[in-house]
Amino acid sequence: MFFHPMDFLIIIAFGLTMWAQTKVKGNFEEYSKVQASSGMTGLQAARRILDQEGLSSVNIERARGGTLSDHYDPTKKTLRLSDAVYSGNSISSVSVAAHEVGHAIQHANNYSMLVVRHKIFPVANIGSQMAPLLLLGGLFLDITNLITIGIILFSAAVLFQVVTLPVEYDASRRAKNKLVELGMISNREEKGVGKVLGAAALTYLASTLIAVLQLLKFIMIARNRN
Repeated sequence: MFFHPMDFLIIIAFGLTMWAQTKVKGNFEEYSKVQASSGMTGLQAARRILDQEGLSSVNIERARGGTLSDHYDPTKKTLRLSDAVYSGNSISSVSVAAHEVGHAIQHANNYSMLVVRHKIFPVANIGSQMAPLLLLGGLFLDITNLITIGIILFSAAVLFQVVTLPVEYDASRRAKNKLVELGMISNREEKGVGKVLGAAALTYLASTLIAVLQLLKFIMIARNRN
C-alpha cells in the first residue's frame, strides 16, 4: 500500500504538476508586465463580455484570496477577481478575467460538461475525503467490501477531475475568442493570451494524470490481494 511500482509514474506526474504550476506563475508574471493594447482592466474586460452576452446580472467582486484566486461562483452568479486581475490592465489580467467569464457563460448556457461536473461534485467531494480512509481500513483489516467502496468513491473524485478538463479548456477557448471578437486584444497579443491560459490548463491536465494513476494503483493492489 505504501509503495507500488505505479508510484514511479505518480512521482513523474507530480513533477509535471510542479513544473506546470511554476509555468503558470511565470507566464502570468511575464505578461502582467505587458499592457493590453485596449488599455482595459480585468474588471472592464469581464464586464464588457458579460454585458455583451446578456449576463448583466452577474456581479463582479474582488477576491479575498491572493494571486490567481480568481473564480466564478455559480451559486451566487458572482465573478471574483484577484487584485492583480481586477485592477490590472495587462495581457495576464484580461486573459484571466475573460477565462472566468467563460465559466459564467457556460453556466448560463447549461454547458453539458459543466452540468455533469456540478452533478457529480457531491459524490466526488465525499470520495476525495473518505476513499483514502476506506482503502487503508480495508487493506489493514482485509475487508474486501471496504476496499471496493473506497475504489468506487475515489473513482468519482477522478471522474470529477477528468470532466473538469474540457470545462477548463472550453472556458479558455471562449475567453480568447471573446477578447479577439470584441477587440480587447490585437492579433499580436493572442500569443500571450494563449501562453497565460495554456499553462493554467496544463496544471489541470497534470493533476488529472496523478489522480488516474492513483486510481489504477488502488485497483491493481486490490486485484493482487484477491
